[in-house]
Amino acid sequence: MVAGESAKVSELRQQWRDTTVAEHKRDFAQFVSRRALLALARAEYRILGPQYKSPRLVKPEMLASARFRAGLDRIPGATVEDAGKMLDELSTGWSQVSVDLVSVLGRLASRGFDPEFDYDEYQVAAMRAALEAHPAVLLFSHRSYIDGVVVPVAMQDNRLPPVHMFGGINLSFGLMGPLMRRSGMIFIRRNIGNDPLYKYVLKEYVGYVVEKRFNLSWSIEGTRSRTGKMLPPKLGLMSYVADAYLDGRSDDILLQGVSICFDQLHEITEYAAYARGAEKTPEGLRWLYNFIKAQGERNFGKIYVRFPEAVSMRQYLGAPHGELTQDPAAKRLALQKMSFEVAWRILQATPVTATGLVSALLLTTRGTALTLDQLHHTLQDSLDYLERKQSPVSTSALRLRSREGVRAAADALSNGHPVTRVDSGREPVWYIAPDDEHAAAFYRNSVIHAFLETSIVELALAHAKHAEGDRVAAFWAQAMRLRDLLKFDFYFADSTAFRANIAQEMAWHQDWEDHLGVGGNEIDAMLYAKRPLMSDAMLRVFFEAYEIVADVLRDAPPDIGPEELTELALGLGRQFVAQGRVRSSEPVSTLLFATARQVAVDQELIAPAADLAERRVAFRRELRNILRDFDYVEQIARNQFVAREFKARQGRDRI
Repeated sequence: MVAGESAKVSELRQQWRDTTVAEHKRDFAQFVSRRALLALARAEYRILGPQYKSPRLVKPEMLASARFRAGLDRIPGATVEDAGKMLDELSTGWSQVSVDLVSVLGRLASRGFDPEFDYDEYQVAAMRAALEAHPAVLLFSHRSYIDGVVVPVAMQDNRLPPVHMFGGINLSFGLMGPLMRRSGMIFIRRNIGNDPLYKYVLKEYVGYVVEKRFNLSWSIEGTRSRTGKMLPPKLGLMSYVADAYLDGRSDDILLQGVSICFDQLHEITEYAAYARGAEKTPEGLRWLYNFIKAQGERNFGKIYVRFPEAVSMRQYLGAPHGELTQDPAAKRLALQKMSFEVAWRILQATPVTATGLVSALLLTTRGTALTLDQLHHTLQDSLDYLERKQSPVSTSALRLRSREGVRAAADALSNGHPVTRVDSGREPVWYIAPDDEHAAAFYRNSVIHAFLETSIVELALAHAKHAEGDRVAAFWAQAMRLRDLLKFDFYFADSTAFRANIAQEMAWHQDWEDHLGVGGNEIDAMLYAKRPLMSDAMLRVFFEAYEIVADVLRDAPPDIGPEELTELALGLGRQFVAQGRVRSSEPVSTLLFATARQVAVDQELIAPAADLAERRVAFRRELRNILRDFDYVEQIARNQFVAREFKARQGRDRI
């Protein structure tokens, strides 16, 4: 038997008058009934635990709310009936059965992975304490449809309150819709820009949920990353949560980042097809069956879930009812900074995986196979760097210290592509075929964040070698320029922190500014001494994609549209691959061309102007000079590889 907290009739009547439209006496009876049911639900949660906490009676509570009805009156043509239908569409909730069932279904959908997710127990404990104090929005990185089951399973695993996840209504098909609605999923329409009533109902629904201290969750990127690297944050739903906070519906709301990464993914074949121009497969029952079936075809390794420190809305937006409520531009800027901080923390918590490191290495050989010893020797520099930086690494990456760990990682990648293993000779060798480069790039891209700044250091050094005048100034100017060009593809610290990070990256070389100022052989010596050299492995393809788009723009109309630009870039890119003007087929990608176009727009190269032709030519020339710097660093890296192999061979000969 469960007993709820009691209340006086006078108190209930006052609440009824203060918070509802209070139109009829019978409404008071319904109000009391709802209060009783909610009191029983709270008592039940205290017994069952926070993982069974769920909002109840949302529709009748909201429709009876004086606040909600006042907002409806301000929308022309809006009716309570229409609003109620929209609330039915948004409705969600949990039951004890559905909470446990979702965990079972989540394990089924992820059965190709190790059954136990990989957590950082310290992070889980810190998040548990934070969730006890404030409602939260869990914002997860999104590389797979599996993410949608990882988050609720992670909360259940760690006996944390369930989250109410937002998902596109395109996923509400067949039995999936009712099942997922009973499992905490809130389905929202894809296009809501021209429906003020729907926008209002959704905004109020979000505000109601956070006011009642329930937790929400969605992908901070808004959609799956099909490249392996994080996309820019979307602010739509975030602005609704911010409005609820600024309106005083909670004294603070936490934005809890969630990093989800995988040793391998089934979906990389699909993503590689998108890169080559294929269309997205529509979701449906057949799609769902094939997706779940594919998860059990082989072992995909581990799923890593990390919870970095949460971001406080109060810290970024100020106190409720503050100045931002009257300044939309300042509010949007604060939202952008806050969202980028969440994304930055997600990236910093994301562990580097073995598949990412092995794929990055094999992509640099451009089809040339490597032996186990060559893979093992070359990977050690990257592992040393990650250890010096105290970067988070996965269990699989730690195993790369041993030859057996390297073999396991390479074989795991060759089991279902994108790596090919050749066994017909004296010893096995591994390589990536041209047709598999886009798939392998997904894994490589997932670890770029750990090597981004050190890669920029290498390119800035190469630029300074060819610069005239003050080489130290040229180094810093080029580092900032590269940051600006890459800002649509990657997250960076703010400019002050970025400069500090670059200086820290250079600290490995004593008196580096003095040596840099001398130039010539001194810069050669600095690069030869640097371990590892990563720019060619991590960033070259992005600049090759930019250069292809810049080449298309030379004779393109001033206001060329995105679809036409992409189509022309695909054609020219294939020509460049055939001519050997780019190192691989990887930069010929609709996904990379999309951000390349953003770079061009940012450089004001897709808009009529008197000097447009000259600036387009100058931009292409700048990109070609950057690619020349890649060539320079690549040659040094190749010389390092040859010297290391020669030394290793001498050691074997002595034995």
